[in-house]
Amino acid sequence: MNRIKSALFWLVQCTWGLPQNLAGGVAYLLLRKKYKNERFHHSYVTYVSAKNFGGVSLGLFIFMNPDRPEPWVHDTRIHEYGHTIQSLLLGPLYFLVIGIPSMVWCNFPAFIKYRKENNVSYHKLYCESWANNWGLRWSKERFMEPEKMKG
Repeated sequence: MNRIKSALFWLVQCTWGLPQNLAGGVAYLLLRKKYKNERFHHSYVTYVSAKNFGGVSLGLFIFMNPDRPEPWVHDTRIHEYGHTIQSLLLGPLYFLVIGIPSMVWCNFPAFIKYRKENNVSYHKLYCESWANNWGLRWSKERFMEPEKMKG
């Protein structure tokens, strides 16, 4: 039964979730020899050392910064896996429903300032708290710093 679930997961990601998996696959092919990679459940994680980079999930492909404290790396891997599961559900709507809002919330100076001045968690945004919840549920792992990952 586990093989059937795994095959269905891959089939749906590579058809329904084609846009984000295509983008992630190209990035993975370009970065895989330069950076460390590993499997995390049904995804591929590439650890990209870059200043001011946290993480991003493009279907089956997760890219994240390893140059952070271990609890952050551990928890972010789970969080990004939650985005992988969102991709499975939303397919071609992923960029519109998850990708764009997440990118804007993460990178726009007005939102960065708002979060800092009002002590608002990055994970307060619907798509980020949803990724946390699904990452926990589907990976069956636990956050090391649950207070930092709550929305």
